[in-house]
Amino acid sequence: MVTSAFHGERLRLARVALGLTLDQLGARVSATRQYLNQLEQGLKAPTDEMAAALAAALGVGEHFFAIPSSAGISPEQCHFRKQRTTPVSVVSQVLARGTLLDSFVSRLDHELDLPPVSFPDIPVESAADIEAAAEAAREHWRLGTGPISSMMRVVENAGAVVSFFSGVSERVDALSIDCARPMIIRSEAKPAACRLRFDLAHEAGHLIMHRGIQTGDKVTEDQANRFASALLLPRSSFIHEFPRSRLLDWSAIFALKLRWKVSAAAILRRAYDLRMISADQYRTGYIHLSKTGQRRSERYDDQIPTEAPELLTNAVNALEIASPGAMFRMVDASGMQADMFAHVSGLELPENPTSEGNVVSMSHWKYYK
Repeated sequence: MVTSAFHGERLRLARVALGLTLDQLGARVSATRQYLNQLEQGLKAPTDEMAAALAAALGVGEHFFAIPSSAGISPEQCHFRKQRTTPVSVVSQVLARGTLLDSFVSRLDHELDLPPVSFPDIPVESAADIEAAAEAAREHWRLGTGPISSMMRVVENAGAVVSFFSGVSERVDALSIDCARPMIIRSEAKPAACRLRFDLAHEAGHLIMHRGIQTGDKVTEDQANRFASALLLPRSSFIHEFPRSRLLDWSAIFALKLRWKVSAAAILRRAYDLRMISADQYRTGYIHLSKTGQRRSERYDDQIPTEAPELLTNAVNALEIASPGAMFRMVDASGMQADMFAHVSGLELPENPTSEGNVVSMSHWKYYK
């Protein structure tokens, strides 16, 4: 028997989101890659038995394939490093997972009063433009000129959803997706605190400066790095606090690290960008960090707490408290099951309530932070 309302592009979306090739999926459901390709192209429709097997293999419900496809996330919306040289398979997986997460977040957005999206649109060309953009962002978000206590809360209060994509290539350590509700994704769940803060500021720079621009080249990445430095270490404060001397004062530099929660390497780069140290001093500083084994893990990293995402977790908890089982129903409506949901969101799905009696329709609920 042939199943009805089967959209082949949805099959491809789920397959690519899991990083599976046609051959790998075929091995799971005892089908050839040619047959699966025909399903994805819409040239054939699967039997009910095959649709059930595909759903089970991909961690989705059978109704997942019947949901009409949206436009999905495009490469121009997705900012990550070395995008132009990253394998197509990795780019496709990121876009697929982003599309599925976006579909869930869009549903969540209709049920909750999440923070309004507030990333200013500031195109840049020169270094001066980038400095001005960072200063404008601080003013827009009312951050003042002192250390940012939580970069995570800055981007989440600006309306971004922060999550983690496990199992993505090491080439993609962080990325942002410019959609109705922006998303910032990391491939590592527990990075060093300073690195995470810099990555969040870097991705905020993309969302602010590079709207509608395909990034990943050296120019746009350098711009996002300069923005992150300027946002985390504002020029007006940094020029008064950085120690000026013929020799680098490492005690003072690490004191700045603990105060501003920015790596010593980033502090050196900021000083160099603002012409507070020479090229020779900058090179000497990096050699010192390398020789002392601090290129990947610096002194005092363990004294700076890692910031964890709160928005998505708090929203899910609020929804469950107000309407038990609402999360399960919402995820089910998107066609995903627990494993696929965890794969694209980094969250565990609550157990399905055993009783559906006396359930209030979710359309009656609105929740406030």
